[in-house]
Amino acid sequence: MTGSHCYCFFGIISIFFSLIIHTLSSTTPHSCLHHQREALLEFRDEFPIDELGPNPWNKSSTDCCLWKGITCDDRSGQVISLNLVETFLNGSFKTNSSLFRLQYLRHLHLSYCDIQGEIPSSLGNLSRLTLIDLSHNNLVGEIPVSIGNLKRLRHVELGANTLIGAIPSSLGKLNQLRYLSLAANELTGGIPSSLGNLSSLLELKLSINHLVGQVPDSIGKLNDLRVISLSQNTLNGAIPISFANLTKLYHISLRSNNFTSTLPSDMSVYHNLEHFDVAANSFLGCFPKSLFTIPSLQVVYLDDNQFIGPIEFVNTSSSSSSSPKLEIISLASNIFIGLVPESISKFLNLGEINLCGNNFSGHIPRSISKLVNLQTLNLASNNLEGQVPAYLWRLTTVTLSNNFLSSFENPSQETLIQALDLNSNSFQGPFPHWICNTKGLSFLDLSNNLFNGSIPLCLEDSIASFSDLILRNNSFSGTLPDIFANAIELRSLDVSRNQLEGNLPKSLINCKALQLVNMESNRIKDVFPSWLGSLPSLHVLILRSNEFHGTLHHHHVFVGFQSLRIIDISHNDFTGTLLPYCFSSWRGMTILREEDDPYMADIINDSVFYRNSMVMVSKGVELSFERIQQDFRAIDISGNKIYGKIPESLSFLKELHLLNLSGNAFTSHIPRSLANLTKLETLDLSRNKLSGQIPQDLGELSSLSYMNFSSNLLKGLVPRGTQFQRQNCSSFSDNDRLFGLEEICGKIQVSPPTSQQPEKLSEPEEELFSWVAAAIAYGPGVFCGLVIGHIFTSYYHKIWSKKNTISGR
Repeated sequence: MTGSHCYCFFGIISIFFSLIIHTLSSTTPHSCLHHQREALLEFRDEFPIDELGPNPWNKSSTDCCLWKGITCDDRSGQVISLNLVETFLNGSFKTNSSLFRLQYLRHLHLSYCDIQGEIPSSLGNLSRLTLIDLSHNNLVGEIPVSIGNLKRLRHVELGANTLIGAIPSSLGKLNQLRYLSLAANELTGGIPSSLGNLSSLLELKLSINHLVGQVPDSIGKLNDLRVISLSQNTLNGAIPISFANLTKLYHISLRSNNFTSTLPSDMSVYHNLEHFDVAANSFLGCFPKSLFTIPSLQVVYLDDNQFIGPIEFVNTSSSSSSSPKLEIISLASNIFIGLVPESISKFLNLGEINLCGNNFSGHIPRSISKLVNLQTLNLASNNLEGQVPAYLWRLTTVTLSNNFLSSFENPSQETLIQALDLNSNSFQGPFPHWICNTKGLSFLDLSNNLFNGSIPLCLEDSIASFSDLILRNNSFSGTLPDIFANAIELRSLDVSRNQLEGNLPKSLINCKALQLVNMESNRIKDVFPSWLGSLPSLHVLILRSNEFHGTLHHHHVFVGFQSLRIIDISHNDFTGTLLPYCFSSWRGMTILREEDDPYMADIINDSVFYRNSMVMVSKGVELSFERIQQDFRAIDISGNKIYGKIPESLSFLKELHLLNLSGNAFTSHIPRSLANLTKLETLDLSRNKLSGQIPQDLGELSSLSYMNFSSNLLKGLVPRGTQFQRQNCSSFSDNDRLFGLEEICGKIQVSPPTSQQPEKLSEPEEELFSWVAAAIAYGPGVFCGLVIGHIFTSYYHKIWSKKNTISGR
């Protein structure tokens, strides 16, 4: 018994240890397979990975399953996931890439890798793939049809590339697909109806392409769809009726297309909807009241459509109206009328309201004061009138421009305002002093009103936070106070079209961020502010129509201004000459920089985007530039008393578009080097004392669409260039010795000289001309003399004969 018990005991112990060893061996990760390791190393070598950068894998490490971005199957050792997100590969896929030897690959993450070239059709051979993410690369070409063979795919992300062509209908075969994003490419054609077969799809993102046509009805079969984003295409027609089946949608974005229908009459079927954006289309009809009965709704953009009528918010159930989730409502740029409803205050979580660009009338509702989370209110470009209520000053952004508002209610508590736009209303009286008490005000626009009196000194207390101070077109008087010592954030200062006088405040020299200074049409009496030339970012300087005086070259005035793009000092009393080198340092007019925005602008915050404006004479007409292009370069020195030669250094300003030197006293010849200004569109040299010829090379400036050389002392042949022949005759008037104007002016009284260089006739030509003229004059004279002599002789002979006869009797 004892022996059998021992054998039994040892048998149990052996089985126990065997189970432990088997368990340990089965849970130990399998090391990388040799052929998988070699395939990965070959794939790495297909790309010119920077040797100085991090190398994703090391040949000295034998187990590729431990490499960064590699995941292997625990049992088989097969590579099942490749994740090289944000690895700078900087190359293209090979058609026979070793990547396609990883037949057990399930996840392929290669976003933000700077991959170029086309997606190989061989990708369709990786039949076990469930996820493909090649987004945010530089891929080109078409989407391979072979992707439709990958029946296990659940996630496809190819967005933010430059893929072209149509969306392959074969994608409709991927019946396990839950996520499809082809956004931000260059795809064309229509949305394939086969996408309606993707019965498991949760998110469909096709925005920012060039897709056309109508949305297929079949999309309405995607009953599990949560997100649909088709924005920024050229889709048209109506929202399919079948969309009523998509009751699980929480995000709908159809922005920036050509949809022309009405919205569905009952929007409440989308009972999970949180984000609804149909802005920038041509949707019609009345305000969609049912949309605002959805309890989950958070964001609504209906702007830039053709909705009409009044707006009203119907009463909802007590449970939903007690704590609505709506945070943003934008109804801008439609045709809504009537009052801004007091009932808008029931959406207690509202943080942003945008109703600009409609026909709302009446007063600003006082009920809005209940919206304690409100930060941004835009009621611009309506027909609102009356007083601005004090509660608005606790918001951060208030835009009330282009209305008929006439007064303020003074704030009763500390103001939190950061951006205040009151331009183009009916405000009058002195500058509102409560603005001096603001601490974080960045943007202030009071332009185009009836404000008068002086600009207060107390503004110095708040101006440190200012980025833009726009007081244009009012009746402010007195001097511009010297309040800018701490205005280090100031980028735009526009006090044009007021009645300011005195000198420019020297404290502007501290405004190192200043880009625009506009003092146009005031009574400022000062010398040229050469000291502004040291400001490193000054792009636009407008001193037009003031009483500035003196010369322009004191203390090397033009040595600075290295960033200057536009200068208008016309219609002042400047005198003296322009030094030959005075434009040589103006680098801002010699080069262009890449800009994020094509226009000069300030992004104040998420809701305020201010574009600078100005008035300037262009092509002989005073124009209002509502937006200033970043690449526009202009010099206007007209209407002063500047004399002497036109500086040759003007020819360095290769990017110059407009040059106006008219109405001065410039002498000598027009520099031939002006023909180097190949982007010049406007050239006005009229009303000076210029002499000599118009340089023939100017006729080769194809961009020169307007020119004026009138009222000078010019002579010689007008250039034959096409642009010259398109000018008005008046552009060359009052230059008595110009010729070659027949095609421009028609028949003219004065005959042109026969030679191309009439002032340099040779002596033989002069002698020949004299003899011919004498011969022409002498011949008729002799002939007339002979005839008259003959007549006289005959007559005298008859009289003489008659006398003799009488005497003989």
